[in-house]
Amino acid sequence: MKKRFTRRTFLASGCAGLAATGMSTVTATGPAALSRPAARTVSNDEMPALLGGQPMRKESFPAWPVTGEEEERRLLEALRSRRWNRHGGSMVDRFEGIWAERLGAKYSLATSSGTSALVAALNALDIGPGDEVIVPPYTFVATINVVLLQHALPVFVDTDRETSQIDAQKIDAAITKRTRAVLPVHLGGSVADMDQILSVAKKRNLPVVEDACQSHLAEWRGHKVGTLGSMGCFSLQASKNLNSGEGGAVVSNDDSLIELCRSFHNQGRAAANSNMTYARNGDNRRMTEFQAAILLAQLTRLEAQSKTREENARYLSAQISEIPGVSPARMYPGVTRNAYHLYMFRYDPAGFSGLTREKFLKALRAEGIPASGGYTPLNKEQFLLNALQSRAYKYIYSEKDLRDLADRNASLPQNDLLCQEAVWLTQSMLLGERTDMDQIAGAIRKIHKHAARLVAS
Repeated sequence: MKKRFTRRTFLASGCAGLAATGMSTVTATGPAALSRPAARTVSNDEMPALLGGQPMRKESFPAWPVTGEEEERRLLEALRSRRWNRHGGSMVDRFEGIWAERLGAKYSLATSSGTSALVAALNALDIGPGDEVIVPPYTFVATINVVLLQHALPVFVDTDRETSQIDAQKIDAAITKRTRAVLPVHLGGSVADMDQILSVAKKRNLPVVEDACQSHLAEWRGHKVGTLGSMGCFSLQASKNLNSGEGGAVVSNDDSLIELCRSFHNQGRAAANSNMTYARNGDNRRMTEFQAAILLAQLTRLEAQSKTREENARYLSAQISEIPGVSPARMYPGVTRNAYHLYMFRYDPAGFSGLTREKFLKALRAEGIPASGGYTPLNKEQFLLNALQSRAYKYIYSEKDLRDLADRNASLPQNDLLCQEAVWLTQSMLLGERTDMDQIAGAIRKIHKHAARLVAS
């Protein structure tokens, strides 16, 4: 079985790639930290670095996260306040207000992580044993873990390879009498086909919980993602475009759902400021004042950074789209803004003289371009098989139920192909200059030109 690839291992492999090419991974401390030596002009006639040539670049891409005096000032303010959790403090409340306003949502609830946001949302919908939740197989494992935590059944719907999103056209056929929610993921900063998803959900009378953990400020037909369904969930983990190391948020326009989330994340307390009065079961999924302090500072940069990513992504796509065997991820017509948490493209060895993706990635890293192959098929992961054969699941579900689920989740051919084709670049690489994008494209062209020699090496 292939080793499972997660967001955190992606970051680790990226850092390892940086180290291997002599790149710095020191945290940036402001705009000045993004200045680097002028890009070296490299002829495409030069050999790939993997064959002994000079690498396309030796300098680092912009470090992440970007920090500065504003983060330090707000953290010191939180420290000196001696109000370090959200009760009695002010920064979590301030972040919630700003984030809700930025998204055009009625409510925002800060949580300890994106996973916590998803758990709170599923608990608000009372999803539990005996229920099914529609999920994509091409996503971070947390999307599946939160369903398993409820002892519900994750039902996978195949992936649209061209977009890397859930294939919304196949959702309706996956719904049964047990289905309680649809949980689409807006992967990599783009947006799933929300017109189709919302249409099916309305017809079937199902709530939609948007996993927008990777898509801060992304838009569908001019509306921010996370505000289109019953609830939307964001991650504010270290790799995210808006981050506080760890953190998350639930957004909603529904009064009752947000109050259920608020109660659950605060140990089931009846109201935000109640002491020992409990309305329901719950957990501690609260955000700290320190996390909120960082977020208030990070929010001041988010819009400008988002525009830089968009501009560089468009420029890069225009260049590499011309290279045979390289297909940048397509966006649905309804996507009016892509957050580009990831820059994703599909790699076809046939366009590179049969060069395998693994060797392509190795060659790309040798050129000083850190890249990864993305996710592996979640429906085939051993942890999922173990969970569904656990004592709790066998107690709740019949053998036939579990066998039927395994059969339904077994065949996801488009997702299998995507997991073999995908290539990812991180969002922080898109914060560079246009010359950085030229070097990424130049490295791919160099590999393409000498692909036959790389195959033979």
